Amino acid sequence: MKKPLFVSLALAPFLNCGPPSTVDRQSVLTVFQSSVSIGDPHIASDSPNRLSIVSSIYEALVKVDETGNYRPSLAERWEVEEGGRAWTFFLRSGVRFHNGEVLTASDVVATLARVLDPAIGGAFGTRGVYISYLGTADISALGDSTVRIVTEDPMADLLDLLAAMPIAPASELNELPEKYVGSGPYKVIEQGATRLVTAAHDEYWGEAPDYREINWIAESDREKRVEALLNGQADIASGIGIQGWEKITEDGRALAHEMDSGLAIIFMVNALEGPGRDVRVRQALNYALDVDEIIAQIKHGAARPLNGYLTRHHFGYNSETPRYPYDPDKARSLLAEAGYEDGLELTFDIPSVMPDEAPALAQMMVEQYARVGIALEIVEHQDRPGYSEMVRDKKINDAAGFDSSPRSTYRVLREKIHSALQGPWWEGYENKEVDSLIEKAQGTVSDTERQAIYLEIYTIIRDDAPWIFLYSPIRYWGVGPTMKDWKPRVDGLLTFS
Repeated sequence: MKKPLFVSLALAPFLNCGPPSTVDRQSVLTVFQSSVSIGDPHIASDSPNRLSIVSSIYEALVKVDETGNYRPSLAERWEVEEGGRAWTFFLRSGVRFHNGEVLTASDVVATLARVLDPAIGGAFGTRGVYISYLGTADISALGDSTVRIVTEDPMADLLDLLAAMPIAPASELNELPEKYVGSGPYKVIEQGATRLVTAAHDEYWGEAPDYREINWIAESDREKRVEALLNGQADIASGIGIQGWEKITEDGRALAHEMDSGLAIIFMVNALEGPGRDVRVRQALNYALDVDEIIAQIKHGAARPLNGYLTRHHFGYNSETPRYPYDPDKARSLLAEAGYEDGLELTFDIPSVMPDEAPALAQMMVEQYARVGIALEIVEHQDRPGYSEMVRDKKINDAAGFDSSPRSTYRVLREKIHSALQGPWWEGYENKEVDSLIEKAQGTVSDTERQAIYLEIYTIIRDDAPWIFLYSPIRYWGVGPTMKDWKPRVDGLLTFS
């Protein structure tokens, strides 16, 4: 059962979300964040704001704990056989949904069928993500308390996917996304555009939730979120940025937390056509950037440089892989070897938001690339969903700025790297050895052995440079004085049970 989703085995023991808050369980908690929109809980999303709410209302077959390991949830145990193709989940007895119904295997099967329904759509180009994994799987109920999933190909990382699929009663699925009924520790009692209220689920099968009620408040202005915390209107203010962290620390009326995120800010290079087909050009694009200077100026120091396509919170991250140093001479040499000794003209696409710093980041890249003879033109796109679809359709120029957010290493490899699959975010990179290793990993059920394969993949991808590896942002939260024993999880989720 134990397998790190976000962290390497070496890091897992050092990551802890801390004990529950010291606030009385009869109290009301108020959380200020940029959005309280849930939308459809079965659409693939990596937004911590959304997932914090969804995970308090719903539960999946398995869950990921604060250290990144899998734990029983609605399934009290599971078995895997046939080299990662056949999985059997044994459901927990006595689980009641918010509407009073008791969980059965038919609820799981019906929910997973909805998750895989192409009509559900997807946010920011994520349509069809889950069906691409499980569209041909046989998902069946073996009685009332057992679910069997048999995949066409080995899928040793299946739990990565199932942990993100919240289960609902079959009778309520047609009410989504207007009505939210789960089995989680909290149930929705009020919802609006700027306020969502959840109350403790009295028939919850696990330990009683930490609070009687949680008020989730949407405030788009991070400075106002900080003020709400300092004035006592909020118990938690999330997404406050380094400036908010500094203000809270200086003020002293509240506490501030910081934590490295699992988000990777990168540029995906077009390896289908143009100069990006040449590995020497891709490597030069990495050597030519002073990422430390970018972090200092654009992120005010609030980020960690990447040494590859994952962050240190991902399964299979290789801490021994060296990052690309800032070496303009090496960049010029590689460009000359590739036939661009007289310079190179490139065009990069960026979104105006997500990441919000993309325009300022791109301008610094223009300046730094000019130092090695690369004339860079930037095309900014205002329509963020449209931008994602453009990247998905592989209609980018020479590179496209992106925030790589899946917490599943398997998803990153399958959707962005594997050349035979040519997933939604694959932009032309090909390495048959990497493809073979990914497939080998999916037939390797042992976590230790599979991680060794992922470590090997990591170094190869770093050297092949299908992306321009930039940085991983640091997340910041503020909490009131009564929350002094509470800390956010390493994955960014706010949990209170």
